Order: sequence, then C-alpha cells, then structure tokens
Amino acid sequence: MRVITGTARGRKLKELSGMETRPTTDKVKESLFNIIQFDIEGRRVLDLFGGTGQLGIECLSRGAAHCTFVDIRKEAATLVRENVALCGFNDRSRVVQGDYLSFLTSCSEKFDLILMDPPYGSGMLEKALETAAGIDILSENGIMVCESAAETLLPALSAPYRRGKDYRYGKIKLTVYHRDA
Repeated sequence: MRVITGTARGRKLKELSGMETRPTTDKVKESLFNIIQFDIEGRRVLDLFGGTGQLGIECLSRGAAHCTFVDIRKEAATLVRENVALCGFNDRSRVVQGDYLSFLTSCSEKFDLILMDPPYGSGMLEKALETAAGIDILSENGIMVCESAAETLLPALSAPYRRGKDYRYGKIKLTVYHRDA
C-alpha cells in the first residue's frame, strides 16, 4: 500500500494484520482520487473510519490543509499515527481513537471533504451519513464520499444535501454526496 501522488508519493504505508481492516484497493483508491482531485487542495478532511489512514494521508499528500482521522480501535489509531509521522504530516493531522458516532455528535468543526469507508454491511455507513447530515458537519459546497458493497442502497439525504453519482468497480461502489451552498 503506497501513497499514489503528491509530496509523499511512493511512500509505503504500514498495514494492520488480520481481517478486521479492509484497505481500499489501489484501483478504487485511484478512481476515488480521480473523482475528487480538484476538491482536495487547501481543504479540511475527515477520514471517519481511518483504518490505516491511507485515504486521509493521500489527501494530505495532495495538499489538503488538515485531516482528522477517527477509528475506534486502539491498534488502528496507533497505526494511523505511525503512517502520518512516516509521511511527515503530524502538523496537519489529528488522530482520534473513538467511536464514529460519539465523534460526530460532539464535533464542533466543519469539514470540506468527508471520507467514509466502514466495514461493509455493518449499518455504520448509513448511520454516519444520516448523523453527519443531521448535525450539518459538512461545509457549504462540501463533499462526502462513501465506499460500500455494490449492492448497498444508500439513503437520500434532506436538503441542503443531495446524493450525487454512484461509481461501480466490480463488487465495490463509491457514492458521492454534495452539500449545496
């Protein structure tokens, strides 16, 4: 698992052992960043289900102003910290070991880009989407990108949020949500 481009290009990231973490495949990661490539630089990013931190780190490498990583597992949060340090992004990141819902409901800041890639079929993605929209954590003209199993039906959100396009890559789907001004 490597950083694709930017200031940390080619940097090899550490991975968690076991089957609890499912890193985004290179093909899907590359496609994701093709979709949002013009919406990263100078933005505040939330990598809500951090895992290894690869998505948020890729954003930082591409010029994001700041990234907050959230993961409930101690070993995942520790690994994200190590990967962030390995890439030299300590000054532009924050790692939170905690539950995603607790983080969302207690968070007072807004983000320009939110990345959500929880365990498939857990119901966490739907709950995170509804909670994020309900507390309006996304800045005006912000984007949420969700990774899920291709057959997952994600909800429509009420205004000012709107569901954008789905992108399918075999058994994986990326869904983009926008927040209008």
